[in-house]
Amino acid sequence: MRASLLQIDVNEGESVESRRRRVASLVREQAGADLVVLPELWTTGAFAYERFAADAEPLQGPTYEAMAKAASDAGVWLHGGSIPEQDPAGTLYNTSLLFSPSGDLAAAYRKIHRFGFDKGEAVLMGAGRELVTVRLPGTTLGVATCYDLRFPELFRSLVDSGAETLVVPAGWPERRRAHWTLLAQARAVENQAFVLACGTAGTHAGVPQAGHSIVVDPWGEVLAEAGAGEEVLTVDFDPAKVAATREQFPALKDRVLGLEPPHTF
Repeated sequence: MRASLLQIDVNEGESVESRRRRVASLVREQAGADLVVLPELWTTGAFAYERFAADAEPLQGPTYEAMAKAASDAGVWLHGGSIPEQDPAGTLYNTSLLFSPSGDLAAAYRKIHRFGFDKGEAVLMGAGRELVTVRLPGTTLGVATCYDLRFPELFRSLVDSGAETLVVPAGWPERRRAHWTLLAQARAVENQAFVLACGTAGTHAGVPQAGHSIVVDPWGEVLAEAGAGEEVLTVDFDPAKVAATREQFPALKDRVLGLEPPHTF
């Protein structure tokens, strides 16, 4: 299976419309890949909080239309990163869109864990409530976004739902890049799954981005890693390695669930 991770530069000064056209062109250039992945909030920037409401779209808005057509033109499965979505009630969400090679919407995922503590995304956006997996020929994707990477229970639930390849678009800051790499490898090892983590490049809202998109195999080996700038990271991997790893080293079978709560003395 061939995956292309598009590490988009989100430097300020480029309009949403211009970036949308540019990214759609990049997606079309990936014809021949099986799966293309975009980063989190690439239309507006993950830290450009003041732009969320202004740049928000309905689910089937202009980014949806552009990415659906790009997926169809390229004949690829497309994880369209995420957009600031505004639902009919006016609530904002950090929402990922996944398209089939025919351009149909295969799934949408609203980010469950919102970053910012008492500001930013955490107070401006609503929280998703539903896990999302998508069946592709050869593998099942489990979908998460950026800050979700810090919550292993989400990924364990995705594995319980059949996920074999974990896809994580992000707008991860450079100052915590070491965590990005460490957590991507940890999620791969503990779940015996591939992790495809696609970040942004550049600087927006004064926050330098980590870049360094990464693909990790079920043993934690880094198959490919991008640099800091805008880049297309393409890697071939064998989805059958997930089942082989889980059979060879069946750690997931030793999970112990339903423990009694600890006694208080």
